[in-house]
Amino acid sequence: MRATIHVTGAAVARERKDGAQIKLSTFIPLKIKKRGGSAVVVRPNGDVGTQVQVASHHDQPLQVALTRAFYWQQLLDDGVVASGSDIAKREGLHHSTVNELLRLCLLDPEIIQTILAGQQPRCMSLLWFQRNPLPTDWMAQREVVARFDA
Repeated sequence: MRATIHVTGAAVARERKDGAQIKLSTFIPLKIKKRGGSAVVVRPNGDVGTQVQVASHHDQPLQVALTRAFYWQQLLDDGVVASGSDIAKREGLHHSTVNELLRLCLLDPEIIQTILAGQQPRCMSLLWFQRNPLPTDWMAQREVVARFDA
């Protein structure tokens, strides 16, 4: 069995306030190889990434919501849209849904990294974030997340 990587999207074209377009693309040079039945990342210099012992649980809805939130925040920062309501109209969503997801941009970067790595507590889901407002202070957020493991 061979591990494969699939390209899930193309370069993103963003429009600036002055009407110019910038085309962005990201290339990450890595290889995925099977070693002893598990996939490992081989860096460009040939080093093999260390295998993580923690089992990962990738919560796809939460990861998609994080991605959308940061994309929408970028649209707001670049001036492409003026508000969450404008994004809602473009996406065909209710404005409260967009504003709920935009709150994910206020998460502590360490929490975001654990979510993207699939190492967040199992009870931390998109539904949990929608029903439980987190404090904006990152230290207070870490305390809330630490209570999950207790």
